[in-house]
Amino acid sequence: MNDAAVTVQDVSARYGPTIALDKVSLLVPAGSHFALLGPNGAGKTTLVNILCTLRRPDAGAAVVAGFDVVKSPTQARRSIGVVFQDSSLDDRLTAWENLEFHGLVYGMASKPRRAMIESVLALVELEDWTHEIVRSFSGGMRRRLEIARALLHQPRILFLDEPTVGLDAQTRQRIWCYLDRLRQDTGLTVLTTTHYIEEVENADFVCIIDHGKIIAQDTPDALKTRHGNRWLHVVPQDEAAAQAIAAQYPGVLKLARNELALPADQGIDTDAFLSQFRDRLKEIRFQEPTLESVFLSLTGRELRDRADGQRAADKSAGRRGGRR
Repeated sequence: MNDAAVTVQDVSARYGPTIALDKVSLLVPAGSHFALLGPNGAGKTTLVNILCTLRRPDAGAAVVAGFDVVKSPTQARRSIGVVFQDSSLDDRLTAWENLEFHGLVYGMASKPRRAMIESVLALVELEDWTHEIVRSFSGGMRRRLEIARALLHQPRILFLDEPTVGLDAQTRQRIWCYLDRLRQDTGLTVLTTTHYIEEVENADFVCIIDHGKIIAQDTPDALKTRHGNRWLHVVPQDEAAAQAIAAQYPGVLKLARNELALPADQGIDTDAFLSQFRDRLKEIRFQEPTLESVFLSLTGRELRDRADGQRAADKSAGRRGGRR
């Protein structure tokens, strides 16, 4: 854990006039699970693309597995495995054929290649579908096959860009079990981008990124201790009630779905508030210090990309027929 698997120093990137990354610096210890947490458009994918040598930084430097991603991109690529947000499998081929092609691209010799294909298929519990066409796979099965493919050439670092978007909770949990087992057995470094708060609660390090800038990074417990305030979340019955609350409590934050958040630990008498407004509220809940409250405290808004639309997508993924 003392050696750096990834080092990023003052990396900046633009898309025309839009700043995607603004002097980002971070260090990922070898063997760790390092999570980039932020909403869509925060710059997470751009940073992963730079680390995977898919685009050059406009400024700054990045070193992956000891190789500069600009000066030694080929060596860097051989040291990493990547699972992209969008599927890149050939769904006209079988699971075995997808892995076979990947092994050939990486120049793996026949015997060790076949042994590793069997090994990674067993790891992700797809050995019974080895010779099935990928087009018949469910979303969860495809994602597990992509992870198997990324691990086939035994990389030192695994990059996962939103690896579980659209998957049901059971499949997400299964995927993280595979990866945790691999980290323990092989010392694999895992860098993941996500906006699922619950997926990074057990990460070794969390880096919160927003609008292309890193706003905090540390262990989950340290972040919660330093920034995780207690919040009172309420949903007013109407706009008049919302305006009355905002007028009386200037520190209130307006969130999605007509929800308001009041910092419960910053001088607000919650008993007095509830006595005054209880009958004008449709919903009341306290939020204890969590990584979500950390994000709220640091940015003044929720990490809500995943809330309504993503929950619907998760439910849809869970209802789909076919294999799991």
